[in-house]
Amino acid sequence: MDAGNSTKEMVLITGGGGYFGFRLGCALSQRGADVILFDVSKPIQEMPEGVKFVQGDIRHVSELEGAIQGVDCIFHIASYGMSGREQLNRKRIEDVNVRGTENVIQACRKHGVSKLVYTSTYNVVFGGQVIKNGNESLPYLPLHLHPDHYSRTKALAEMKVLEANGTFFGDGPGVLRTCALRPAGIFGPGEQRHLPRIVRYIEQGWFRFVYGDPCSLVEFVHVDNLVQAHILAAEALGFPQGHIAAGQAYFISDGRPVNNFEFFRPLVEDLGYTFPTLRLPLSLIYVFAFLTEMVHFVVGRLYNFQPLLTRTEVYKTGVTHYFSLEKAKKELGYEPEQYSLKEVVEWFKAQGHGRKPKTYTLKHLLRDTALVLLFSVVILSWLPKAVWGSDRGT
Repeated sequence: MDAGNSTKEMVLITGGGGYFGFRLGCALSQRGADVILFDVSKPIQEMPEGVKFVQGDIRHVSELEGAIQGVDCIFHIASYGMSGREQLNRKRIEDVNVRGTENVIQACRKHGVSKLVYTSTYNVVFGGQVIKNGNESLPYLPLHLHPDHYSRTKALAEMKVLEANGTFFGDGPGVLRTCALRPAGIFGPGEQRHLPRIVRYIEQGWFRFVYGDPCSLVEFVHVDNLVQAHILAAEALGFPQGHIAAGQAYFISDGRPVNNFEFFRPLVEDLGYTFPTLRLPLSLIYVFAFLTEMVHFVVGRLYNFQPLLTRTEVYKTGVTHYFSLEKAKKELGYEPEQYSLKEVVEWFKAQGHGRKPKTYTLKHLLRDTALVLLFSVVILSWLPKAVWGSDRGT
């Protein structure tokens, strides 16, 4: 993937229609690669010259195989069920994350793709336990301890990708080399999965509290740092670098642990809203998320509402977990640049977001009433556990 190579490389990006996949594709194209974006949905951005879009679904191996003729490297980004109500669709999560990954590996072997870079997640080792400056020697979290199906299936998929490293192609002497990158939460201008949901909660008045220990620390990664890491990983799978990344996993972040809510403070305040001062116990919010998931399980087929929070999102935002970048720096040459939320705020303002004068309406009254009722139920269900736990400690 070196811009100075005389041989032009062809790469395919699964999930290339999404925010990160498209950004990676554009960066690779600028470096001289021929790029194929493979996804079920076309990117909303204008396609740059030298980048080709192929519509297809990794759940159907025939569609994938039809797109990878002549491909040298696959960046397997496509996944499902990372956040919100998607986390509750167990069948689709399994089909995309596990069976889809099996299809990618099968297609690589059948068609002689020599390099496979898999976009994994912190969650393959994290399930709600405190982790401070962890590294790649940490074992996978036991599958039955994962609080959500997405994390469990991503762990299974990563295992399959790394196990495929060093396997031979079916019709020749070539070898498939693989690696996995485990990114923190992605942010950047135009990100479409997490940030719009957060801004929507802020604008609708749901962001009335924070939770957990104010000293808890998590990590984020700017989209351009993640692009850099993927390009470096692909290069490190190649012969010139001695295939150093083959069979390896790497944690990727901006390298700046921060309290989750403090990280988003500039977004809240610069859009003209008041940052909440009410702080609630993590256990209370976890119970609320659990009850929300149970309600969704009962009524989801009739009304597929967006949960305010899921249990995994409570853990990911409220429990300390951050990781060392030493291995990525040493073996890949990864050096993250430092970014703020300023460009994100400006992007949202350009889209018409920001506080505007409003009157208190019936809609606001219903929302506030719903909040009071929800937390009354949660508190009533949480108090007996808290009291019982207190009694046992005396």
